[in-house]
Amino acid sequence: MQKLIVMQSLWAMERRQPDGMERPLEKNVEMIIEAGYGGVSTDWRDRERSKRIAAMLKPHGMVAEGQCFPKTVDELKPVLEIATETGLHHLDIQPDVRPRSIAECVPLIEGWLRLAEQVDFPVYIETHRDRMTTDLFFVLDLLDRFPDLPLLADLSHFLVGREFADPVDEVNHGYIHRVLDNSWALHGRVASREQVQVEVSFPHHRKWLDLFLSWWDYGIRSWRRRSGPDAELSFVCELGPQPYAIAGPDGRDLSDRWGDALILRDEITALFAKSG
Repeated sequence: MQKLIVMQSLWAMERRQPDGMERPLEKNVEMIIEAGYGGVSTDWRDRERSKRIAAMLKPHGMVAEGQCFPKTVDELKPVLEIATETGLHHLDIQPDVRPRSIAECVPLIEGWLRLAEQVDFPVYIETHRDRMTTDLFFVLDLLDRFPDLPLLADLSHFLVGREFADPVDEVNHGYIHRVLDNSWALHGRVASREQVQVEVSFPHHRKWLDLFLSWWDYGIRSWRRRSGPDAELSFVCELGPQPYAIAGPDGRDLSDRWGDALILRDEITALFAKSG
């Protein structure tokens, strides 16, 4: 049976509040375990840190999404080695390059795809601002060149980057759907036309949450059609700390991001159940 794994981002667990207090890594992972998440998403470039996290997750049957930010083909190699040693559900590449042409991307993508063939876990390329995939139209051109390019969709960057008119028209929905048809994992953040992350618990942001739920619903159904009967789809609650989170005059977040992440988890869990 196809399965949904909802993960929580360890980056999103950072507080960054005026009191300067931060929880230790172990406490953050403990909170995620106790809340019933299926795994964590975090930077996987530090071997010892990755080993610590993997050891904490394994007794609970939880998994990890690793993240990395290669600038070259060779920079991916040590991350794949760490991931092979520690075990990963999948690896997320944010390509830390800003090419002006598709031709410049070809050797990098071909090199990363060749390396990905050598490991026994999936490797996806994330849609993200200030990366190779910063622009929606550029990504669509990449898909023309690489029709089977495996993506991880963080759609918040495309909505705020392109500042789609409200309501979103069918042309732009079609562009997003094409990205989702190549996506094998999802990052959960809700944007508006002007802000990359809005508070999903605020009633006046409900229309933006509904927009993203409609996109994620399409993405889930597309993934179900393309995936095997025992496949696992990951969804990461990734409500980042400031400056992603908006602060009030006292320097504190305007909403409880931990509580907002649980709202996202419930919403995506319900969507997945309905799509089956």
